[in-house]
Amino acid sequence: MKPALKAGLLPLWRDRDTLQIGVDPRRAIALTGLGKAAAVVSLLDGSRDAAEVVRTAQAYGISPDATNRVLGLLAAAGVLNDFPAQLHRALPEHLRARLAPDLACASLAYADGDGGARTLARRRAAFVRVHGAGRIGACVATLLAASGVARVSCADGTRAGPADLAPGGLIRADLGSAREKGAARAIMRIAPEVRTRDDGARPDLAVLTGAAPARDAALLAGLMRDRVPHLAVRADEAIGIVGPLVEPGRSACLRCVDMTKAERDPAWPMILAQVATASPQACDTVLAAATAALASAQALAYIDGARPRPVAANGTLELVLPDWQWRRRTWPPHPACGCGAGPAGGQAGAGEEAARREPRVRSA
Repeated sequence: MKPALKAGLLPLWRDRDTLQIGVDPRRAIALTGLGKAAAVVSLLDGSRDAAEVVRTAQAYGISPDATNRVLGLLAAAGVLNDFPAQLHRALPEHLRARLAPDLACASLAYADGDGGARTLARRRAAFVRVHGAGRIGACVATLLAASGVARVSCADGTRAGPADLAPGGLIRADLGSAREKGAARAIMRIAPEVRTRDDGARPDLAVLTGAAPARDAALLAGLMRDRVPHLAVRADEAIGIVGPLVEPGRSACLRCVDMTKAERDPAWPMILAQVATASPQACDTVLAAATAALASAQALAYIDGARPRPVAANGTLELVLPDWQWRRRTWPPHPACGCGAGPAGGQAGAGEEAARREPRVRSA
């Protein structure tokens, strides 16, 4: 092991005898009574293995027992990484520099001790297909690509119009061209190493942005048949909605949601049959960006294998302007749906906890 202090956690002095690692109390730890053994922390840059750290510290007059105690305390507190030297060797320098904040964040968020190496390996092995490349879809694609997902493609032959332009997505030069091509160019601008070509292979995750993909019966049937996990994302009527995240056979599908809505509102099937994409949609630039960011976070949580499972499974995350807070609505698998999730499939982990916390969903 080559111990390294987790990137993103600063060593700071609270007083002459107490060293704090990190600023925010939700991440920080404090070590007191260190004396000169505090110098051990300065040696934890990943360039030495544990034995070398002990030897170097001893040269500064710090006993092996004191050094090992400091290392043990830091490891127990979860602020040490085993420096991911192999990962660093495998990544080009420019890519390593760009992804350094992502690696540091993943290491802290998931409490990994490998400096984010496992998380990045999962992302670099993943293929995500984004259906719809408007102001939300194109932004989702670029966010995933910039976060280290090695293969991101968009499926949307619609010609780009002025309402599709947004930061992080399509630009004026894309007007009139197919939105999927504009999204590919947006990805290339931020992450030129990412593969955007779609050869029809089965993706690890599909992201359905906008109303049309989520209502495409043939597309949904194919995703369910091929057991492709998919995340629905849309924003209209000044409401952003992320979810559900559908794990075929394991969590509520989009048909489950519609069947539950129909039970609560008998007119829902008639309303649903009349739904068409409005032009322009009531989704401003900031709502589109917020929805795309949260959708990307849920997609990455799924790709990263986060536990508990992403909260968009068996639920939707919704922001109703002018409110500022995302709220979760629970959508359990419908017992009459043939998706295979079953009545018990949607009540596990974080979804179950959120269902207990949230008020009962009411009919519109």
